[in-house]
Amino acid sequence: MRRGIIIIVLIICSARLVSAQEYKTGLGIRGGFSSGVTLKHFKNNKIAYEGLLTTRWGGFDITGLYEVHHEAFDVNHLNWYYGGGAHIGFFNGDKVTWGREGAAYTVIGIDGILGLEYSFQEIPINIGIDWKPTLNLVGYSGLWSEGGISVRYIF
Repeated sequence: MRRGIIIIVLIICSARLVSAQEYKTGLGIRGGFSSGVTLKHFKNNKIAYEGLLTTRWGGFDITGLYEVHHEAFDVNHLNWYYGGGAHIGFFNGDKVTWGREGAAYTVIGIDGILGLEYSFQEIPINIGIDWKPTLNLVGYSGLWSEGGISVRYIF
């Protein structure tokens, strides 16, 4: 009997946790100065991890972000978020204005992110817009500012 009550309480608590969260995982595309794939997964109803695999300058960039989400403007399904993370990128010097011809670049750096996203209730789609400043610490160092628009299938 006691075990049954504990199981029922756990089910109710987990159902409340799930209903308070817009989605658990989202997979989609990102467009902007760099374009590619985005995967966002929530640890709980406020904390998410996002991975980006993007292309730019004849190469690619892998970024991992830690994000904190909050409801925006008291609007259901509209959230703003901020966070930070790191990236590693590989670029062809022939494809960039700042590079040396024939050179290959490997960059490692840190990233910030500030964004706004909306999850549709009727369909499993999420759209977001963000600003992501980037500071390369290794390789071709410098501060970059980029933004993007993401569309994700959420589940």
